[in-house]
Amino acid sequence: MIFRYTILYVDDVSSSLDFFEKAFRLERGFLHEGGDYGELVTGKTKLAFSSRALMRELGKSPALPRPDAPTFEIAFETDDVAGTLQRALDAGATLVQDVRDESWGQTTSYVADPNGYLIEICTAVQLPG
Repeated sequence: MIFRYTILYVDDVSSSLDFFEKAFRLERGFLHEGGDYGELVTGKTKLAFSSRALMRELGKSPALPRPDAPTFEIAFETDDVAGTLQRALDAGATLVQDVRDESWGQTTSYVADPNGYLIEICTAVQLPG
């Protein structure tokens, strides 16, 4: 078994793809011609987006994300947390936590994407010698 994808429910799939391409330099896998589903290439696991409208048509009632009370986060690992944070802010993210060195040997920062999803920008954890 493999973990294939995570789907975020959004109002505008195309603009969400645009944001993640600009903010995190991800590659667009595809956008369905109807505009209600799209994927970004992130290795073997995809980051996908489905419109809330489509989910309602399928009998689901997706909740709105809240960065102040998240139920999950997604994380992007990078060697340049500060540079990635700035690029995300320039692309339209909202700052949640500025760059910070953590006691467990990791540098972290948090933003909310334009939909309100919490995103961690971090380095790899530096395990002791």
